[in-house]
Amino acid sequence: MGTLTIELPSHAAQAELNLRRWAELLDDPKLAKIEGRIETDRHGHIIMSPPPRPNHGRLQLKIGSLIQSQMSEGETLTECPISTADGVKLADVAWASPQCMSELGDRICFPRSPEICVGVLSSGNMEEEIKEKMMLYFDAGATEVWVCSDSGAIQFFDKTLTDAEESKLCPEFPKCIELA
Repeated sequence: MGTLTIELPSHAAQAELNLRRWAELLDDPKLAKIEGRIETDRHGHIIMSPPPRPNHGRLQLKIGSLIQSQMSEGETLTECPISTADGVKLADVAWASPQCMSELGDRICFPRSPEICVGVLSSGNMEEEIKEKMMLYFDAGATEVWVCSDSGAIQFFDKTLTDAEESKLCPEFPKCIELA
């Protein structure tokens, strides 16, 4: 089998498409009635996922609360829409410094990634899918990507996709989220 090369548009062109399409989707009253998660691919096509299990939301809330308590100078966001080279992807939890938030503003979709993006895994996630999403967040400007398993174990990654012992931006963050 031969090698496939895909020529991607510039970041600016992809962001323009992503932001325009995301605004259309948010304004669609039919989509507003659908339960579940919506993202897009690089062509603006809708990718739908079923609603996650309750434990997923519990982990999101706990992670967001812990980040906010340890890094109160910035903003902690959930279900954060980020324009990537492969469409709009939602970080389960994200953290942005005050400088980053002033650049990103109050948009319906961020044209670049906040410094920290967290993905909470669901039972249907595949390893290659998660790795690809991590690379998309880094390409969009993330400094760190954290991955939380459904058991609450946290892995911290930098741009080299190296699994670090701790977060460089939030070194006190626990390696495991306890849900009592």
